[in-house]
Amino acid sequence: MLAARTLRFVGKRATTTLICVRGEHGVAKVEDYSVPTNFDRQENPVADITYLRNLSPEQKSLKQKEKGSWVLLSNEEKLALYRISFKQSYAEMNQGASRRKSVLTWGLIFISFTALMSFWQKKDDPEHKKQELQSVLDVRIKADKGI
Repeated sequence: MLAARTLRFVGKRATTTLICVRGEHGVAKVEDYSVPTNFDRQENPVADITYLRNLSPEQKSLKQKEKGSWVLLSNEEKLALYRISFKQSYAEMNQGASRRKSVLTWGLIFISFTALMSFWQKKDDPEHKKQELQSVLDVRIKADKGI
């Protein structure tokens, strides 16, 4: 029992050590998952925390200026304050990826062209017409016999 607990503890310790050590460079930076992260999403455009956590001195002075009257702020300062809190605006989130749309468009064009070529080839083939007529006759014969 004691040996099993010891091996389990040593195994966990070895696993966490292997995860944290990267070659000979020392301990890697581990992300703190207890702190909420900022995601710009259309469903919830107002994030829980600000986008930038480590502010420069200019941004810190701008945050202090924000506490005063907003009439005194210029449009550039208001935009800079917005970019501190959010990575994207709501319009930028709705913009979408143009690459995805173009790939989907070309894929659908290719599929429709292939379907049209296949349909066109079968309609002109006399052998295909003969098979189609035979299948129609077979269905009618089976319908008469009740099969």
